[in-house]
Amino acid sequence: MKVLAITGYKAHELQVFKNNDPAVHYIKKAIQKRLESLLEEHAELEWIVISGQQGVELWAAEVVFEMQVEYSHLKLAVLTPYLNQQEKWKDQNKEYYETILSQANYVDSISKKPYESPIQLKMKNQFIVEKSDSILMVYEEESPGSPKYILEAAKHKALQSDYPIFMIDSYELQVIVEELQFDESQDW
Repeated sequence: MKVLAITGYKAHELQVFKNNDPAVHYIKKAIQKRLESLLEEHAELEWIVISGQQGVELWAAEVVFEMQVEYSHLKLAVLTPYLNQQEKWKDQNKEYYETILSQANYVDSISKKPYESPIQLKMKNQFIVEKSDSILMVYEEESPGSPKYILEAAKHKALQSDYPIFMIDSYELQVIVEELQFDESQDW
């Protein structure tokens, strides 16, 4: 496994409207914990691929940047669905996004045009699944959201080949919250 795609809910789907929301801290810790485990199991894991959407994907990018200190071979690719996807975002979100892009090892757009139709999003999902060896999702099928479309593409690939689909669900997030809160209470 050389390439791992990471995706999940968009920030607004989680009712998170600021990157300093406590929920972001726990989601990032869950991603970090899972990534560390995958790196231990799959030493050949080299690339993390995201599409750069707000929420789980950009938070995962921050985790990758932090982990690159210890795992210097780990690289981040941002493959946007179309040109200028951040065009209509709020200024602070644009700045955050540009910071992520400036630190990524590779940035490109799958469609070399600005947004035209939802077909570009479908193409993005298919392309990322096709180019990755596995996928990590912060998602629950019982709470559908935009990640359901890439999950469909991932499940389709998994039926045809060895394509692991790793999930971080609300139970795993709750365990992380409890562990971190316990650790913090022991630090006094």
